Amino acid sequence: MRNRSSFGGRHELGQNFLTHRPTIQQIVGIVARTHGAILEIGAGDGALTGPLAGLGRDLVAIDIDEDRVRTLRDRLPQVRVLHADALRHPLDRPVVVGNVPYHVTTPILRRLLSRSVWQHAVLLTQWEVARKRAGVGGGTMMTAQAAPWFDFELHGRVPARHFRPSPSVDGGILTITRRASPLVHSRDRLAYERLVREMFTGTGNGVVALVQRSARLSRSQARAVTSRAGIAHDRLPRDLRPEQWAALWREVNPRLGPGARRTTAR
Repeated sequence: MRNRSSFGGRHELGQNFLTHRPTIQQIVGIVARTHGAILEIGAGDGALTGPLAGLGRDLVAIDIDEDRVRTLRDRLPQVRVLHADALRHPLDRPVVVGNVPYHVTTPILRRLLSRSVWQHAVLLTQWEVARKRAGVGGGTMMTAQAAPWFDFELHGRVPARHFRPSPSVDGGILTITRRASPLVHSRDRLAYERLVREMFTGTGNGVVALVQRSARLSRSQARAVTSRAGIAHDRLPRDLRPEQWAALWREVNPRLGPGARRTTAR
C-alpha cells in the first residue's frame, strides 16, 4: 500500500496541499494579470486547478501522483490533466504556475531558468527559497546568474498551517518574469554565469578583490572597473543589483571593446 498521510498526501511525493482560500485567490489573481496558455505543475487535489480553469484560458495541469490525476480528470473534464513529472515534462507554455513540492524546488527552478519558452512563473515555494530568490536580505548565486534575463519578485509569506499536512516551514509566493530586454546578451550567458560563480565562491575582502581575482586584473584595474560599474568598493556579491552585475560584465568581458561596453544587450 502506498504511504499516504491522513490527509491523502503521499509522503514520498512531498505533497502538502494548499487549503487557504485567500492565498489561492492571490495566486490566481497574479496569474490573471498574465497572458497566454497555462501549465500548472504539481496540481495535487486541484486547489489551484479549479480556480485557474475559471480564468477561461487554455490550461494543462500535471501531477506525478496517478491517483490524483484520475480524480482531477473526473472532477475537471474541461482541463487537460496529465500524469507527468515536472522535472521532465516540457515547460512549453507562456505561464507556469504551481505549488512546488519542497524537496524538488531547486531542481525545478534550475530547469525553469534554463528553458526559453515560458514568460511568467508563479510559484509557491519554501519561504526561505522565495525570499532568497527575490534578493531579500541579499542575493544568491543562482539569482545573480539568472538576473540579467529574469526578474524575481516576492509576494508574501504563507504560514505552514495553510497546508495539509502542514510542512515544517512556511511557504512564499514567488514570481519570475522573463525580461523583454535582457541585460546581458544570451550568447554570453555561460561566461557570465562563470564570472558570477567565481565571484561568489572566490576569496577576498570586498568586490574589488573578487573582481581582481575572477577577471585576472590588477588591483588598480579592478578598482576602476567596479567604479565604472557603479559598485562601491566595499560591497559583496550578495549586495549587487542586476544592473550592477550587467555593468560589471560589460566592463570585464574581453570580447567587448571600449565603445561596446555601454550598449544595451539584445
